[in-house]
Amino acid sequence: MADKPRPKPGETREKLMEAALALVGKGRHFASLGIREVTRQAGVVPTSFYRHFRNMDDLGLQLVDELGLVLRRMMRDARSNVLQADKLIDESVGIFISHAQNNRSYFTFMAQGLAGESRAVQEGIRSEMRYFASELANDLRRLRVVEHLNDADLEMTCDLVVRSVAFSLTDVLGIAPDDDYQVDQVRKRTARFLQLIFVGAANWNR
Repeated sequence: MADKPRPKPGETREKLMEAALALVGKGRHFASLGIREVTRQAGVVPTSFYRHFRNMDDLGLQLVDELGLVLRRMMRDARSNVLQADKLIDESVGIFISHAQNNRSYFTFMAQGLAGESRAVQEGIRSEMRYFASELANDLRRLRVVEHLNDADLEMTCDLVVRSVAFSLTDVLGIAPDDDYQVDQVRKRTARFLQLIFVGAANWNR
């Protein structure tokens, strides 16, 4: 009788993470998922879960790390495509919406996690947002945008930008990817939010 092929190192772990994301993509809230449901979706036995994760919060934090990689890819795309300050908002918003649509499960997980019951997952996502805001501040310095702001005010401006974009996630994810008109409306509205933030920043005087 032939031996059953052994899973490759990390394969079961990846299956479990993909299973949780798949369930989130189908409309389930991550906070409501149980270990048995995730292992059933992954096609593995429940006991195998504990060889890779302590609990669902631990799995959630690993998904936060993967989300961070998605956000960093988005940041790289923005840096390579947005080289002029006057195109910063429109092109950055367009890149954000494109990534949100192409990685809907990750961004749905992000939207859920920000208001979810897991404090560990919530703080992990907020940490990624703080990192994103810090990198945005560096880019604004490089592009010489709002140069009159001191470091604290620039960081506050970038925090407002990231919070506004994160808030628009619910709008983006509530639209069918092929509904071009509604997608464009969200893009314009989000860009308008950011324009107002930068108008305020440009006229900020302590």
